[in-house]
Amino acid sequence: MDLPVIVSGPILRRVDRHNVYIWVATSRRFQIGAELFRIHQENPDHSYTYSLLSDQSETESIRFGEHLYIYMIKLKPVSGIFPVEVLLGYNLLFTGESETVDLGHFGLLTPGDDSIVYGSLKYPSFFIHEEGEQAKVLYGSCRKFHGKGDDALASADLLLEETYPNVMNRPHSLFLLGDQIYADDVADPLFPLITSIGQQLVGTRERLDRIDKRLKKKPFRQSIHQIHGRKFIMDHFCQFTSAQSHNHLMSFSEYAAMYMLSWGPQLWEYIQEKGGLPAFEDELANENIHFAFPPENRFRKERQMERRQHEARFAEQSEDLRQSLAVLKRVRRLLANIPVYMIFDDHDITDDWNLSREWKENVENSPLGRHVVANGLGAYWAFQGWGNDPEIFDGTFREKIKGYVHTFDVMTASYREWLHCLTTYSSWHFVAPTEPKTLFLDTRTKRTYDFSPKPAKTGRIVHETIQSPQLISQEAWQSVSASLLESGWKTGEALTIVSPTPLYGLGLIESVMHSYVYPLRAIGIPVHQLFDFEAWKYNGKGFSTFLHWIFEWLPRHCFILSGDVHYASSVKSTVQSRNGAAAEIVQFTSSPMHNGSFSGVWGNLMKSVSWVNSLKRKKKEINRFCDAAYNIIHHDRQSPCPETCHWKETLAYLSTNKGSIIETENNLGMLIISAESVQNTLLTYKVFEKNEISFNRVDLS
Repeated sequence: MDLPVIVSGPILRRVDRHNVYIWVATSRRFQIGAELFRIHQENPDHSYTYSLLSDQSETESIRFGEHLYIYMIKLKPVSGIFPVEVLLGYNLLFTGESETVDLGHFGLLTPGDDSIVYGSLKYPSFFIHEEGEQAKVLYGSCRKFHGKGDDALASADLLLEETYPNVMNRPHSLFLLGDQIYADDVADPLFPLITSIGQQLVGTRERLDRIDKRLKKKPFRQSIHQIHGRKFIMDHFCQFTSAQSHNHLMSFSEYAAMYMLSWGPQLWEYIQEKGGLPAFEDELANENIHFAFPPENRFRKERQMERRQHEARFAEQSEDLRQSLAVLKRVRRLLANIPVYMIFDDHDITDDWNLSREWKENVENSPLGRHVVANGLGAYWAFQGWGNDPEIFDGTFREKIKGYVHTFDVMTASYREWLHCLTTYSSWHFVAPTEPKTLFLDTRTKRTYDFSPKPAKTGRIVHETIQSPQLISQEAWQSVSASLLESGWKTGEALTIVSPTPLYGLGLIESVMHSYVYPLRAIGIPVHQLFDFEAWKYNGKGFSTFLHWIFEWLPRHCFILSGDVHYASSVKSTVQSRNGAAAEIVQFTSSPMHNGSFSGVWGNLMKSVSWVNSLKRKKKEINRFCDAAYNIIHHDRQSPCPETCHWKETLAYLSTNKGSIIETENNLGMLIISAESVQNTLLTYKVFEKNEISFNRVDLS
């Protein structure tokens, strides 16, 4: 049986008046062109006519293996510019050796479950938002393929199903804020499918044992290919610190397969025809499961216990995967019908990515660890980053990508150039051409690590420990600011900033972690690797630098969108600098889309803490300032702040219509910005239905 021709996509990427970009991946080589139509609604009964706007397209393709071709198609206006605030549709044309076919040839335009079209339209549709009365964006983060609960991304497809004919009602952009895949947390039943599909697509198997010769020895030459067999390798050969790295992605083909299996049903239909999800007994019989205990008689009891654990986990994760598969056709249709902008967080590469100076140095000094990070970044670029702003990746960058993926030979000069190119690239941040413009921050690769000690106390023992990092260095902020100004944005205009990690977290959770993580870390317990101890708040200088740039830019309104933390919240802040500059900031956090985390002993404890925090924070202003040493200090509003403080602020958490200030269920944010107000709503997906939870509206002065 042959692989499907379209293995992923199409996905609509960056759009503006001058360019429309569409991404698609195939298993065969084509020449691909595109057509763009204006869609006219003739009457209320949803009959439409179509006028061709452009068939002027340019396509760049990169072959990432024997059966994996990725295309970026750019549509340009025939003359002038594309119209805004009107309904547009597109089609792709695939020219092979003997014929040209369109998306309809693959069943994607025919009404039915496989269609990527809404209602009675002929083509997938979208609109370019630049001048409307209101902006309406969807945003979210943390989508683990075998995550608990329902996939909230499906609720966005239901929303478009309701609103597709009306550009006043349908959202114009989707922002994915990080952890689009979980490279470090791969389900046991998914692991053999990823390795098999990845090898079928790419063909050439990366010789990881040439990077680290220990992989040629027992037990690693076998365990690296077995379910649950990579934990020791990731910990000790790669120097990674993820607690869930038993099936960690390592090769480019595995990262690529994870993206394609997460974004649509095509490869799953191929898998289903070949037998579907693997059975535990079959994997066990074929010796595809790694056991920590050997089969000797003296370990019989331990081996039996380990087998039961493997089987129970395999069954649970198989059921979680089946639930995820049920919505993939909705996910594919959504991604084809709304411009999508994506930035990474840690799980796209590995949990704890660049968490500390020690982590970064350990991995950089590990050839295998550095290789895996580069593979994650290379796959991120191919499947996410390329479409955010294709023009910023120059010919030299793309040629270095092509040079290595042509052979995947780790012993060549092209490999060394590819490795250096990806691990030192400095411009993963970008500006999306939305209205208001949206600045996406890279909070992972441009960190700076302070040498100054941090005092900590455990009982009566006083220690000095390391500071948490500044998530963006001073030099990187300069580059970010230059990109923003080059985009055409001007002081006094509204600005949306995407920070994968929230600027404002949930105060009590952050305070508890801040009180315990530093002391435990000081006495050698790696608790900072168990918690996502990475909020902006944990480095007062880094937090202050973020505010400094907001004061420098002086947007009329500043909206921050974030994810990462596995709860949703809305926070409003009024902040004033020592020099008298002032800013109004409203932050909206949506997390997770599909990774329900508040379960078990720790989850229930955190959920209890969260609800206690809700009661304490609701309808209560929080006043704080940053002292000369960059400590963030709460104070009574009636008391004056020191003259040497860097800034002072008053912030408040907004409540939902359910009466809480947080939401811990899987959710997708929907932000509506008008001239008068901003409204944040959470979409959830349960029992095949979309539900909504609204936060209090914020009036804009």
